[in-house]
Amino acid sequence: GLASQGGSGTKRHIDGMLASLADKHGERPVLVHRLDRDTSGVLLCAKSRKIAADLGATFRARETKKIYWALVEGCPKPENGRISLFLAKGEGMGDDRAAKPKDYADRERMRVVRHGDPDAQHSVTLYATVDKVRPRLAWLSLRPITGRTHQLRAHCEAIGHPIVGDPKYNRKPANDPARNDP
Repeated sequence: GLASQGGSGTKRHIDGMLASLADKHGERPVLVHRLDRDTSGVLLCAKSRKIAADLGATFRARETKKIYWALVEGCPKPENGRISLFLAKGEGMGDDRAAKPKDYADRERMRVVRHGDPDAQHSVTLYATVDKVRPRLAWLSLRPITGRTHQLRAHCEAIGHPIVGDPKYNRKPANDPARNDP
């Protein structure tokens, strides 16, 4: 897939391609929000920086509703609910990234922490089961109330129903039969 923005070694991305759509005054469309790598969805582009700023303010004020779908392992009980956790960034996230040690993958993950822990940020997601193939899979509709990094991925893992195919929050051991299950 094509990333919405550059970073983490991404050279081909939509934001860079928007430069080719500049008008005669050099004004080009601007991405209003982004999608994580390996996430499909709708991207909102504004025709000008002014409109992008106005739309960005709408997103920041949480006046927009974002709904995500995810295929997860297993079927959550209850089928609909609210996930409320405190999350903190791993040591390998953000501006203080060091050389990549052996446990780097773990350091790039959000961690579930307790209220009052350093860097703890409250996160809330509403979820509803759209359909299921009991007991193996469920299709969830997810609505993040807060907007933390990797929130939906971390929340699904935390309730025991990680997103299918997620390399960061659904890493099965090599001997797990589900790794080879078509």
